[in-house]
Amino acid sequence: MDSTPLPRRRDFLQTTGMGLLSWPVMQSFFGSTSTALAQTAATAPAAAVPALNRFPRMMQDWLVTEVRAAEQRGNAGRDALKTKADAEAYVKSVQERIRQCFGPLPEKTPLNARVTKTLERDGYRIENIVFESRPNFLVTGNLYLPTNRQGPVPGVIGVCGHSLNGKAAEAYQSFAQGLARQGQACFIIDPAGQGERFQYLNEKLGSRLGGGTSEHNQMGGPQALIGEFLGTWFVWDAMRALDYLLTRKEIDPQHLGVTGNSGGGTQTTWLCGMESRFTMGAPSCFVTTFRRDAENELPQDMEQCPPRVLAHDLDHCDFLAAMAPKPVIIMAQEKDYFDARGSAETYERLKKLYTLLGKPENIQLHIGPDPHGYTQSNREAMYRFFGKVTGIPSAATEPTITVEKDADLLCTPRGQVAEAGSRTLMSFTREKADDLAAKRKHLTGEALQKAVRDVLKLPALADSPPDYRILRSVGARKYPTKAYCTYAVETEPMIHALVTRLSDEALTSRLPRGLSKAVLYISHRSADAELRDDPFVQELIASAPNAAFFACDVRGIGDSQPNTCGANQFLGRYGSHYFYAAYSQMLDRPLLGQRTFDVLRVIQLLAAAGHTEIHLAGQGWGALPAAFAALLSREVKQVTLKHALTSFHELAVHDDQQWPTAFMLPQVLQHFDLPDCYVGLKSRNLRLFEPWGAADGMK
Repeated sequence: MDSTPLPRRRDFLQTTGMGLLSWPVMQSFFGSTSTALAQTAATAPAAAVPALNRFPRMMQDWLVTEVRAAEQRGNAGRDALKTKADAEAYVKSVQERIRQCFGPLPEKTPLNARVTKTLERDGYRIENIVFESRPNFLVTGNLYLPTNRQGPVPGVIGVCGHSLNGKAAEAYQSFAQGLARQGQACFIIDPAGQGERFQYLNEKLGSRLGGGTSEHNQMGGPQALIGEFLGTWFVWDAMRALDYLLTRKEIDPQHLGVTGNSGGGTQTTWLCGMESRFTMGAPSCFVTTFRRDAENELPQDMEQCPPRVLAHDLDHCDFLAAMAPKPVIIMAQEKDYFDARGSAETYERLKKLYTLLGKPENIQLHIGPDPHGYTQSNREAMYRFFGKVTGIPSAATEPTITVEKDADLLCTPRGQVAEAGSRTLMSFTREKADDLAAKRKHLTGEALQKAVRDVLKLPALADSPPDYRILRSVGARKYPTKAYCTYAVETEPMIHALVTRLSDEALTSRLPRGLSKAVLYISHRSADAELRDDPFVQELIASAPNAAFFACDVRGIGDSQPNTCGANQFLGRYGSHYFYAAYSQMLDRPLLGQRTFDVLRVIQLLAAAGHTEIHLAGQGWGALPAAFAALLSREVKQVTLKHALTSFHELAVHDDQQWPTAFMLPQVLQHFDLPDCYVGLKSRNLRLFEPWGAADGMK
């Protein structure tokens, strides 16, 4: 556990590399607000009013449209393949695009492998092994070696799904042992966050986050800020496991396989695309299509969502295509939530590619009868496939499996690498964030604006203001004015920002004109609720009696909060807010950038209505879209931010950060940090108070 305290305001400058700015200058941003804003509104709490949510499917419909478009582009490229030369060129193309998504791999360093225990069994033995995939980053694994065969044997890397006990889970022991009993070695390793590799250790040597997926998403999110991807770390561990396997004289380097189920099926799929030394692959219970996952509202772990993969028109099939025409079997389950229809579609796409390459028999599909899991049916399909490829026939049915006790498979004395002095993955993230901060230039002016546009992936604004719908009144909302009107502003096709204008007169019409001044408030979680109940909003309204007042929900917030991914799952670790943020990264359109674009389009609309002096305010989750939009918009003359995030650097260096994935802006710390933006907004009369740090993002 990282015991470093969250930085105090004075420490904030040093931790974010802003030492060139004096503390008094920054204190003017983070100090007390003006008298008008500092006083809490003396109004009685409003009675409970059901929250508005009139566009709950907007984000889902937009996402499906975007993912379908990526699939259609990918299919067009695959359909254009006519010759063997076309197919060979396609394989090289997907290999290159996959590398672009996963980023550069680190240099190989000494494995420092050691066998800590050996278990002798009938016909095979199990060696408990620890090695370093990166300096002082320990990986634990069990090597199952046949002992009743002469000469080198095929070697298989086993990768685990999301079992809390990692490699010791019964299904994963079973396939490793089953391979060894039939003459093939299997080296199965624990993923980070599972088994003996908890990264968030408690005093009882358990995971203080619960292990598995909770650890993956917690440590994987901030990696985006420094340009890293958790899936690359998983892949690298398995590549280094293969390096170790190839040091063993018992292994035949001509026959090297990889297999795993669920999260291990993910790793197997990525490894087929990334590691050219594998000669055969067998992913189970993962391979389908990105479209099926998106349509079925299926959130997945951070390591299962490669950045920019959909922007590169890649699909699951392409990771397997990257090793074509080497033998691959896709294993699915009839009753799995990973849609078997997508598994069949992937098989058909690959069948064409393999046929053009002259090896149609090397791609196979097996759909078992069971729910999600590496059940016996799928294990036996893998044995048969690998046996045929290697020339070592498998038994008709799986050999009798003897499940070992978890304790016997431990590679470390008490079952956790942390006790052996292993670094945590988060320590590498902190180290890189600090290194980037030390090297990063403090951008200003046009250079900063360009960096913001580039990192947010902002499209160009249209020349004309956006169109909008005038929504019918939903009755009394107990807002602080007599009347209101809500406009659904079409910021891009299928997407609307919901903008409510307060008024003292009845208003169900187009935007009124006549006032040059306007306050545009970007909500934290719901403009509807905050107009009614939030003292900060009440104070903003009271401080601008001669200005039009607008409150805005950007996409996916408040009036368009998704109701997908299950009931009441918006804030869940696998909830809808995470789901759309993760897919947005795969589309190379960060959700924070999309929301900033919403604000810019609303500003464009207000300017067209005659509001030439805009006071832009934002709170909490709405503060950053407001800050970025203010930095880029000439119409904004004043900026007020409450509960704005202090810095992205702070999210990267603290294990227990609590901000959603939507704020993990990819590669931002390679270019700028938020203090640069706040300094840049000084000319816009910025007031920035009660900042939120790394632990505050879920308030």
